[in-house]
Amino acid sequence: MLKDNFNDLLSFMVVARERSFTRAAAQLGVSQSALSHAMRNLEARLDVRLLTRTTRSVAPTEAGEQLFIRLSPHLLEIEQELTALRDMRDKPAGNIRITAGEHAMTEVLWPVLKPFMAQYPDINVEVTVDNGLTDIVDGRFDAGVRLGEQVAKDMIAMRIAPDMRMAVVGSPAYFARYGEPHTPEQLAHHRCINMRLPTRGGLYVWEFEQDGHELRVRVEGQLTLNNLPQRLDAAEAGLGLAYVPDDTVQEAIRAGKLVRVLEDWCPVFDGYHLYYPGRRQHTTAFALLVEALRRS
Repeated sequence: MLKDNFNDLLSFMVVARERSFTRAAAQLGVSQSALSHAMRNLEARLDVRLLTRTTRSVAPTEAGEQLFIRLSPHLLEIEQELTALRDMRDKPAGNIRITAGEHAMTEVLWPVLKPFMAQYPDINVEVTVDNGLTDIVDGRFDAGVRLGEQVAKDMIAMRIAPDMRMAVVGSPAYFARYGEPHTPEQLAHHRCINMRLPTRGGLYVWEFEQDGHELRVRVEGQLTLNNLPQRLDAAEAGLGLAYVPDDTVQEAIRAGKLVRVLEDWCPVFDGYHLYYPGRRQHTTAFALLVEALRRS
């Protein structure tokens, strides 16, 4: 009885967290039908309904939500103890989950991760690239990478990159056809390449500042792209103006493929920080990655 309940309770926790039999089954390495059968058996043994099922989704009932909340800290403690045992091995080992935006992953994390993983072959690293403001606690990530001004006050934050700026760029052919904007307000008369925010579903608002005057501009255009390389390629192709980190366009500007405008309106701001909850017990593997990022 105890063994059956324990195994099925672990499965329930994954279903409740993922809100999906498909994703939960994939994580647990079982079929959806087997997982669904196990949940029905658990509910029958406990004589309480834990999950509400529809054709499109699954969610905990009130009783299921209370069970999930009560069990989560205990399962986390068990996981931490097992991780601590693994850390006692001669070679550092463990799993690290990080969420980061596309630019942060390419320019900051990846150059550190390549030598880090070669040095520690028993440490597994999972990076989820997400340009939204991901909740690392809810998503069960060990840490995230975000601009300094975006890090919540209750998190421990460590700078891992210098200050940065954004840049508004377009191709010489575009400016020959449409002219250059001289103020952010004039972007309303230009074709701009938008980026949709995955967290809130809206379009990213371009941010500017000059002499203490902040300005946020909602731009319009033919294209909306979430992928940074495609936005750069579209700008070089003359399809519109792009608003991108300036370190990604320096080479194209030097080569004459792109021209920068509104530079006086693009201020310097805090660069990327690694952030994580201070109350969580971290593994040796995570501490080694933090140190590697600190030295970079």
